[in-house]
Amino acid sequence: MKIASFETHAVDLTAAPEPIRGTPGEAIATFVTLTLRTDDGLEGIGYAGFTPPVMLRALKEAVDGLAGLIVGLDPHETDAIQAKLLFDGAYGSPAGLVTRAASAIDVALWDIRGKAFDQPLWKLLGGARSRVPAYASGKLWRTESLDQMAQSASRFVEQGFTAMKLRMGAQKSLHAELERLRVVREVVGREVDLMIDINQGWDADRAVAAGRAFDQDGVRWLEDPIHFEDLPGMRKIADALSTPVCAGEYSYGLASLNHLLRAGAVDVLMVDLMRVGGITGWAKAAHMAESFNIPVVTHLAPEVMAHGAAACRNALYVEHMPWSLPLFRDPPAVESGEIVLSDRPGLGLEFDADAVRRYAA
Repeated sequence: MKIASFETHAVDLTAAPEPIRGTPGEAIATFVTLTLRTDDGLEGIGYAGFTPPVMLRALKEAVDGLAGLIVGLDPHETDAIQAKLLFDGAYGSPAGLVTRAASAIDVALWDIRGKAFDQPLWKLLGGARSRVPAYASGKLWRTESLDQMAQSASRFVEQGFTAMKLRMGAQKSLHAELERLRVVREVVGREVDLMIDINQGWDADRAVAAGRAFDQDGVRWLEDPIHFEDLPGMRKIADALSTPVCAGEYSYGLASLNHLLRAGAVDVLMVDLMRVGGITGWAKAAHMAESFNIPVVTHLAPEVMAHGAAACRNALYVEHMPWSLPLFRDPPAVESGEIVLSDRPGLGLEFDADAVRRYAA
């Protein structure tokens, strides 16, 4: 079996209906879809994205260029192909568009492998569960008023989520920040896990002060409180709090994630599919974290990452961020706070051709 051809499309979902409209996801709801085809008729799909719209054309060129390098290769050689793409695309220093493009290709290769073996990807990766816990992540933005946050939290509960994430870090006072947490907690009760994401917006002292209040509330984790490269600051926060500190989504490749783990700077490692190198990179990162006795959680791309989480014993949650879901005809459903994976081979997904045409960029 060899890769015979490929097809890509640039897609801008910012004009799509809910759940995209009216969220900060409008800024990065642009994607490059990829279909790889083999000489015996199998197809595998993947996508690159979550970049600023101004980079969409460049991202498509990157996917096209790297995909052209693998025509004629065996799609089962995922590790060798990934290493080739990361080297040939950046001469030993991959990041940015190169890694995102290579990750899309890697996902499509794994989709082909699943179809070749007639196995869903979560089983092919060694998974023993077809349902994985998910937390809601498409609302509760910093821009929402207290009333809007109460409405968003209530809606998530109605949808069956038992965990959700709110963003903080935009308020002038710590009291105002904690008021947002109080409003959400009153709506959802004590049985729902709450995660707090700062997106690198604080310094270490503010994070420790706020985190001590989170300790009292039972917050599930405090995410990216300061700049991801400030390892001493992250270690200071992690040591000071009983609330777990979560980070890793901004890290490209295994080495950067390894630095977080070795520094003792995280209690929960968040791994981004497109920054770590696709399914191949995700599996390596999850197993590396397991060797440190650290749990992992996913970032974005829930329809793909649910497969990866299902195959890792130390995976806690999949982030259910809906920005990419309009790309697909039948994305996996959420039931009682869990993503339910099918037994269809590979990813069990197909692109919505009408949506790809309608939102062509």
